[in-house]
Amino acid sequence: MAKSMTEGKPLKLILQFALPLLAGNIFQQTYNIADAAIVGNYLGTKALASVGASASVQFLVMGFCIGICCGFGIPVAQRFGAKDYKGMRSCIFHAGFLTIIVAAVLTVICALFCPAILHILSTPDDIYDNSYIYLLILFLGIPFTMLYNLLSGILRSVGDSRTPFMFLVFSTILNILLDLFCIVILKWGCAGAAIATITAQAASGILCLIYIWKKFPILKLAKSDCSIKGNVITNMLVMGVPMGLQYSVTAIGSMVMQSANNGLGSVYISGFTAGMRIKQFAMCPFDAIATAVSTFCSQNLGAGKPARIKQGLREGIITGVLYGIFAGVVLILSGGLLSRIFISADETAVLAASAKYLRCLGFFYWALGILNVCRMTVQGIGYPGRAIFSGVVEMVARIAASKIFVPLYGFTAICFADQSAWVSAVLYIVPVCFFCIRKITESTESKE
Repeated sequence: MAKSMTEGKPLKLILQFALPLLAGNIFQQTYNIADAAIVGNYLGTKALASVGASASVQFLVMGFCIGICCGFGIPVAQRFGAKDYKGMRSCIFHAGFLTIIVAAVLTVICALFCPAILHILSTPDDIYDNSYIYLLILFLGIPFTMLYNLLSGILRSVGDSRTPFMFLVFSTILNILLDLFCIVILKWGCAGAAIATITAQAASGILCLIYIWKKFPILKLAKSDCSIKGNVITNMLVMGVPMGLQYSVTAIGSMVMQSANNGLGSVYISGFTAGMRIKQFAMCPFDAIATAVSTFCSQNLGAGKPARIKQGLREGIITGVLYGIFAGVVLILSGGLLSRIFISADETAVLAASAKYLRCLGFFYWALGILNVCRMTVQGIGYPGRAIFSGVVEMVARIAASKIFVPLYGFTAICFADQSAWVSAVLYIVPVCFFCIRKITESTESKE
């Protein structure tokens, strides 16, 4: 259901909007936690290293898929808001057409280059085979990933955010059950974890399709809606590709970082994998708060209320920083205990590596509250290029830390690579954010 954020208390509106997003993000991350926890506890730390050895490239490819599908939903929402239902259905047709092409191209390229990707990531020989089969199956499931994200994006575009969330809950529960079945009962190992993930994604995507067909007649395509138009394709790509790049550009730096860590051996790969799963889960509130602030600022930009934009940004940053301090303390004090979700108690070296990684992250977690809110605000008020460039800054900082300091300081340098990227990006995005808001304020005042 649509909700205006141009009137009322900004913080209350932001938190109300953020809570459903947070719930969705948490369930999304449960996919990864379920895989890692079951693999680590039932198959051992080497299997956990196999699953985690390619995490950065998974994030790059899947992030691009999710981002481009979200971008394809923007023209659908615009046409729906304008009550141009024929134009909306044309956008849906072109979104589906482009998604099929992108999914096919990505699946073929990623599957063919899977061995090369693992070699680039310096995957150790003792985990290579399991890493290969796990990553290959995930790549073959790209069409299912894009199916769910496209259809859920369309549903959100027409005001239904509850249904995609419910299908995500169903998919998460199914994924956990299939993990246990494929790994514990069928003994399929790492391949079973990947099969469980893509099967759950396929089920949620198919359910979305059935739901749209049964409950949304307005979204059903007629023959007249299914003609290819060059201008519509261009508009969809202009919206989708930048969002896909924004989701994946920082992953390039993470790939270099992962490659450097993989060269340190399977103990550090396992420790890093467990720590990274916890880090990603703890980042969910940052993403929800930042998306809510971005939407708040976008609506108030349209309403010509720059003062509310400043207030929403300020309160969003404060909320993000306060959460970051809380989460950081938890990671510092309980990193080892949290790592036990994925690692058995007798794997002391792996547990120590994971705890060290999380402890080092904890001291700088507050920076994410500033970075994510400012970056999403810059995008929401119409400066996507500058938001993407902050990702480029992150990428460069991670690459520099990985290439320069890992050879000198080993895993300790890995433990501080993320923080160097966050702080570097904050130093760029904060002044840019306030500069963009000042331009908007001046533009609004000149029209009055």
